[in-house]
Amino acid sequence: MTALVTIDRNTHAPTPADGLIRAWATETLAASSRGRVERPEICIRITDTDEAAHFNKVYRSKTQATNVLSFPADLPPGTPSGLLGDLVICAQVVQQEAKLQNKCEEAHWAHMVIHGVLHLLGHDHQVPTDADAMEALEVELLERFSFPNPYELTESLAGAQP
Repeated sequence: MTALVTIDRNTHAPTPADGLIRAWATETLAASSRGRVERPEICIRITDTDEAAHFNKVYRSKTQATNVLSFPADLPPGTPSGLLGDLVICAQVVQQEAKLQNKCEEAHWAHMVIHGVLHLLGHDHQVPTDADAMEALEVELLERFSFPNPYELTESLAGAQP
């Protein structure tokens, strides 16, 4: 599959290399789009907390920055385009979450990219059965890059109260 993954940065925080981000996104597209789109296109904007908080306030009425926001393209039916949409990933939030959850930062970045791309492909986690299916896809894709199940790590940390 040939995918166009554009990466735009608006942060000075360290982030994974473009090649890694493209690999995570492309693998997710190849494994999950099931030939829906011949040449999928997405843009990933990596940003700082101020811009992420702005997007979160404007589009979700939430006051703080979040790790990843997905903006699926809303094209008219029959439009001959592979455009799937945009992701906004906040570098500082991803870094903070990885540290707080005792996760490898690169693994958490991969998880956020995969999670966001799955949203662009129509996956959701609002209903428990949908959440289970989406999480299973995330775990399978992360394993392809030799990253552990992020939900097992989160659950084990949640049980380890001081």
